[in-house]
Amino acid sequence: MSSSGSGVLILSHCGFSFLEDLMAELRRRQLRCFVLSSLPLPEHVPFRSEQIQAWADWLYTTDSHQLKLEDISRALQALCELGEQVACCISVWEGYRHLMASANASLGIYDIDTQQALAIRNKLKVRNQLAECGLSRAYAYALTADLLQSLKTHKHRYFIKPIYGIASYAAFSMREDTTWNALKELRQASVEDTVYASAFNDGLEFMVENYIPGHEFSFEILVVDGQVYVVAIHEKYELTETSETVLEVSCTTPPVSLDQTQIATGLHWLKSVFDCLDLKWGCFHVEARFTGHYWDLIEINPRVGGSLISHSVEALTHGHSMLSLWLELLLTSDEDVQRHKDFVQRLAPYVWRADGTSGQSMATFFRVYFARPGTVRSVTLNKLPLAPAVMHILLKEGDVVPSHAREVFLGQLLWTFERAKQASELEQLVSVCATALDIQYLAETC
Repeated sequence: MSSSGSGVLILSHCGFSFLEDLMAELRRRQLRCFVLSSLPLPEHVPFRSEQIQAWADWLYTTDSHQLKLEDISRALQALCELGEQVACCISVWEGYRHLMASANASLGIYDIDTQQALAIRNKLKVRNQLAECGLSRAYAYALTADLLQSLKTHKHRYFIKPIYGIASYAAFSMREDTTWNALKELRQASVEDTVYASAFNDGLEFMVENYIPGHEFSFEILVVDGQVYVVAIHEKYELTETSETVLEVSCTTPPVSLDQTQIATGLHWLKSVFDCLDLKWGCFHVEARFTGHYWDLIEINPRVGGSLISHSVEALTHGHSMLSLWLELLLTSDEDVQRHKDFVQRLAPYVWRADGTSGQSMATFFRVYFARPGTVRSVTLNKLPLAPAVMHILLKEGDVVPSHAREVFLGQLLWTFERAKQASELEQLVSVCATALDIQYLAETC
């Protein structure tokens, strides 16, 4: 898969956001790499900017930790004055999705528009829009102190989360001891969280919705001219709910607790969701639960999935990561209808069919590891019966892990194996993977 475009504009958040993976994809396609980044955090200055400068064909870093719409306009103008041809714009940082959409609109690239990008991130409106269409049995309400107290008198279960959120930040089941003051403290923490602040759309505001029971899954989706193509279905094999967040510990694909009919029902429901929301182009990471009787939405994200989702898809498709497929879709999203058809034809062998089957011969399992606050002394990979195919260690000796209302990633490991061996490999991996990464901290002193 390739494109004749000369370069791609990447919107990077604080110097990161899958930047290395995107650059590798552009090099593989012999495309130039243009990077517009918000200001890296102080601990990454000047090293991170110097590192990007060595890779990129063009780099501009703003003086703010958050990119704004005017930054996009200036970047495109600067590249035009330099005689550079920008084929498309891409960003995996959800807080910049509307900026990416704006850039693509100015470039004549098919994408969701700016208002759609903002609307799809409004979890309150999306929930109620789907409920009105009969596609969700949960309803959502903007949370107030009075409503919180009122709901505590009900016997039903409820879930609290930000109206605009990211990475399960401050998303949790409502409990009897949940207080309005605790929510105010989470809001204040979000204001002070430099990295995540841009994802909250001018401040963390909470909503409450009916709790959706059941197993949770994610669908990795490409939408081309209104047609929904599901490239992968991941089952969240281990999910941990705490008092302040939900930790997605491990995932496997294909899903192991669904039969063909249940998958087919889920695919049909998904198509109805996308029709209801009028989403016709793009890449989406949809999280949903199957209650045993029906499917319901957790959230819909207009981007690739985080963690090792993209790498997992790469194993399933024998070389095409989700990030690569999204980039390819953007590079073919112009007026040439034949290019769209060619892309869909290349995609066809990898996607799930309407009857709940797929031709994928591989399976994957990955686990995410979280750190606790403290100073890291060492991180070691223990000996395992099956070596991971992908290993990302995100912390090193001397790193200081702060206290946050969000998870702090330590590392992640992904294993691949033949689909026919999934059951036996999972049994073995689940028993040993929890302690695969050994992290030691420096002893605290008074």
